[in-house]
Amino acid sequence: MSLASPQMELLLVDDDNDLRASIARRLQRQGHSVRDSARPSEGIELARKQHFQVALIDLSMPEMDGVELLKRLKEIEPACQVVMLTGEATVETAVNALKLGAFDYVTKPCPFEELHAILTKAWEHQQLGQENVQLRAALQRASPASEIVGESASIRHVLRLIEKTAPTDSPVLISGESGTGKELVARAIHRLSHRAHKPMVTINCAALQETLLESELFGHEKGAFTGASAAKLGLFEVANGGTLFVDELGELASALQAKLLRVLEDGSLRRVGSTREQKVDVRVIAATNRDLQQEVEERRFREDLFYRINVLAIELPTLRDRRDDIPVLIDHFLGRSGHGNWQISDDARKAMCNYRWPGNVRELSNILERATILSDNNRISTSDLPEMIGQCAGGISRIETMNDDETDNLEERERHHVERVLRRERGSRKRTAELLGINRRSLYRLIEKYGLADANEPSGE
Repeated sequence: MSLASPQMELLLVDDDNDLRASIARRLQRQGHSVRDSARPSEGIELARKQHFQVALIDLSMPEMDGVELLKRLKEIEPACQVVMLTGEATVETAVNALKLGAFDYVTKPCPFEELHAILTKAWEHQQLGQENVQLRAALQRASPASEIVGESASIRHVLRLIEKTAPTDSPVLISGESGTGKELVARAIHRLSHRAHKPMVTINCAALQETLLESELFGHEKGAFTGASAAKLGLFEVANGGTLFVDELGELASALQAKLLRVLEDGSLRRVGSTREQKVDVRVIAATNRDLQQEVEERRFREDLFYRINVLAIELPTLRDRRDDIPVLIDHFLGRSGHGNWQISDDARKAMCNYRWPGNVRELSNILERATILSDNNRISTSDLPEMIGQCAGGISRIETMNDDETDNLEERERHHVERVLRRERGSRKRTAELLGINRRSLYRLIEKYGLADANEPSGE
């Protein structure tokens, strides 16, 4: 394909049937692929279903003006170059359209040769931008997922899985305890995929109530519920062409599980309050700290959704299962602290290597941030670490200070540790969650699970 004779994928929207037919016919004779419509709403639907490099749209149309159509097309396909058709009396409006992202405008009537030259320049601009995106993607593929730090065999295995899953469009399920880096893995997959030039949108299912979560995911129409004063795009529409990262998938209510399954199966969704289905092209990456197989067996999670989302599975190791990475992570987080050159004493490093890290990498990062604030100089010692960590300098994690009948049962250790931190922080849910490296909703589940509601009269703050 040469720049002198581009073969454009072009969308033409104009309510002047004779003019539209004439332009479409002449462009097709030049070898271009043209889809045309008299209605902006139909043009939007065409843009959702097909990739267009260039759009030629009329500025003045009764159903929707060209400026609004320009905004909608840019939401669907940001790389598409839009050329406006305008009458002499609306040149000022056309100039304003340039500020909103139009490539150029043409006043009517316009010789076809001049119009074709402008469309060709728009196509060349689109191609140049696409080449830049491809070059950036190639550079990213040539480099490792730099945010995922570690040298252990388990982390190398995770990095290999990322490289293998990234080029596909199949759903990915990332599992692992809180704080193991599930969102980092999702971002690495997106960054190394062919969707890297499109958005990656994130939503946490544990952070919103069911009704709000449905609106966030699927959007809503004006008047769909009290307070819906205007239509709203859902995150699936915002992420169209890109990636949607659904965190805490196990928290998704049954009705929303069914709607998510429908999108995964055929890309169809309905906004809240709408009877019209629309198509989206979104890759879904989900994460959970729950055992979804067990959730399925206990009928709390749909079996069909589990098998549909679990096409590609990545399980992240806990930090206590990759202790060799702890020194590397310590140096990494201190190196990016932004407070100068930090050092750490041998005893403090040993204590951190011996600690069990129930909050995983997130907890380690938070503890180091805390230590850099408390330290009187640029050297972290055991006195700058919480007592539960500092006392581990003498050997492998006896942080829970259990009695002679100490158990190796992981749940009992977890219960004892959560209770210890709760009591030390005088029941503050906020501080306890921060130190454990988990969100407050996860902490509330642990408190309920282990019957710790009376631990030091928790304040909820």
